[in-house]
Amino acid sequence: MSTTDPKPEIGCLKVSSKSSPASVAGAIAGMIKDGVAVEIQAVGAGAVNQAVKAIAISRGFLSPIGIEIMCVPSFADIVIDGEYRTAIRFAVEPRYLRGTADGGEAR
Repeated sequence: MSTTDPKPEIGCLKVSSKSSPASVAGAIAGMIKDGVAVEIQAVGAGAVNQAVKAIAISRGFLSPIGIEIMCVPSFADIVIDGEYRTAIRFAVEPRYLRGTADGGEAR
């Protein structure tokens, strides 16, 4: 038995302004159900819009089965075709509330 915890898997989804929010939401929900943390990357206002819609839709898929999610946005500097761009990254993870079976101790 190892003394260090294995690093959790992280799935990266790249979203464009032409991405279908429902399709991206299905991918997010499937990965969260499988215990995989999701990172979504979007460059540009249209892509960020589609990503945010996908996160909201995925919450609708997961909430009825008892899984709440949280989203942490951040900036990332990336290179596209040799040009530096700023992307928005959204880390989407399950949210465990205090006092629930998965969320630790109640106060």
